[in-house]
Amino acid sequence: MPRSKRPEGTRNPNGEGSFYFSEYDGYWHARVTVGVLDNGKPDRRHIKRRHEEDAREEYRKLLNERDQGTVRKKGRDWTVEAWLRHWVENIAPLTVRYKTLRGYQTAVYKHLIPGIGAHRMKRIEPEHFEKLYARMLDSGLRPGTAHQVHRTARTAFGEAERRGIIMRNAAALAKAPRVEEEEVEPLEADEIQRLLSAALRRRNGVRYVLALALGARQGEALGMKWSYLDERRRTLRVRKALQRQKWQHGCDDPHACGTAYHRTEKCKQPCKKHIRPCPEPCPPTCTEHARMCPQRKGGGLVEVDVKSRAGRRTFPLPDELFSLLMRHKERQERERERAGTEWHEGDWIFTQPNGKPLDPRADYGDWKALLAEAGVREARLHDARHTAATVLLILGVPDRTVMDLMGWSTVAMKARYMHVTDAIRRDVAEQLNGYFWNPN
Repeated sequence: MPRSKRPEGTRNPNGEGSFYFSEYDGYWHARVTVGVLDNGKPDRRHIKRRHEEDAREEYRKLLNERDQGTVRKKGRDWTVEAWLRHWVENIAPLTVRYKTLRGYQTAVYKHLIPGIGAHRMKRIEPEHFEKLYARMLDSGLRPGTAHQVHRTARTAFGEAERRGIIMRNAAALAKAPRVEEEEVEPLEADEIQRLLSAALRRRNGVRYVLALALGARQGEALGMKWSYLDERRRTLRVRKALQRQKWQHGCDDPHACGTAYHRTEKCKQPCKKHIRPCPEPCPPTCTEHARMCPQRKGGGLVEVDVKSRAGRRTFPLPDELFSLLMRHKERQERERERAGTEWHEGDWIFTQPNGKPLDPRADYGDWKALLAEAGVREARLHDARHTAATVLLILGVPDRTVMDLMGWSTVAMKARYMHVTDAIRRDVAEQLNGYFWNPN
């Protein structure tokens, strides 16, 4: 097709850039100023195409993007893998808590990068995410896991959109699998009584009384110190939580440091070594095994701030619970005397026999043993918190007071944690029976 000619003596209107054919190289060119660079100079974009139709199409597209404010910034053409690694290693750690970051890392390294990492950021589509979620479900993973991956992708790509790396957040447009929230059945009154009786026969058993009576989270209970207890007012403050964090390498070459611990092949089945599913072989560039690093840092049991401002609260202690804490303190003093110089002074309310704080994993194991000893059905440790919230519902405690005691920042948490028990249902049935069939 012969190239079109501009009438002599005419030029593009101001702001429209330039569009021309070069006899020198035989290409069609377009140049458009779309803004200002960081250094203050004009951001002038150049289009070069062999055919006029292709050049005009790209030229008009660039003009429209400039007018709509959607022109991509100059710079690196990110792949999904490169952006996700950059985001989870350099951006996310600045603003999120440790456990949130660990969830992001799992979603990125275990699912997103292997599943869609080779795509270009500007070419990723919602369908790519939806197909990834479908593959996850087909492999036997739960919808909740796919939903966690979706939330991570939506957050990571949202940051890319804010920075002008992409023009739309494809992850936010994708549909995630529906997750049916598992209904929690709080412990009934008779189950609570059996648990309390069994707990008080165990060392550190008051720790579980705190969970059932006050709804203290695991990290909050394990992180309590005697200095947080006001014996005159009989109150217990919550300010910190105890958390187990993953060790980090302190050496210059994490891969070489962990050479002796790299897993090179899968376990032979049946495997008698692992109780949980066998770990996968290490990737060629594995930088794990930091707990074996001679210069390891940042891991182990770490004292952290509670989850939110609402989490920093003060419990009023019922007289019986206060008395239990005082008796626990006396027993701990005797343990300190027996331990002598082996005692590790940390002011912790709940300790190992040598004064060190309790490990969350050991604490969870003790909870499971306590359930079996008390003859109570299987329940998560966090279900004790649901139970405490439900007891407050039964007692008719005002919502604002419940929120303060439980450390909730939104009213929506009430619907999540407070449950109607069988006892409440029976009471309602009896009231209905009396109203309809026993008018006298």
